[in-house]
Amino acid sequence: MNILVVDDNASVLAQVNGLLAGRGYRVINAKNGLDGYEKYQQQAFDLLIIDHLMPLMDGVQLLKNIRQHDQLTPIIFMTTQGRESMKHLIEQSLCDCILDKPLDEVQFLALIAQLNKQNTRVASL
Repeated sequence: MNILVVDDNASVLAQVNGLLAGRGYRVINAKNGLDGYEKYQQQAFDLLIIDHLMPLMDGVQLLKNIRQHDQLTPIIFMTTQGRESMKHLIEQSLCDCILDKPLDEVQFLALIAQLNKQNTRVASL
């Protein structure tokens, strides 16, 4: 599974990278929304993990830009602003899941495994 993680916080990138790479996932990091969008355009990803508040292009704008071209790739949206407040800022169809930061590692890994299983079923059809 090829995963793009977009977050401007180096410690969050390190945490997510450690969790995912340690379980065999291929992880590409982007340091802000603009960097993330450029990397998204350069290669295919099975999953996108996007932070809310970032410089140059925030997570909401990145979601909108990606969804103009891609309705299928699963997207996890992360925020420090609270999941409930995000439901008013973004359309539910833009992302598959909204997670609060700091991440609950057990919940996060279970969600990744579930998305990977769904992706494997689709790829094998």
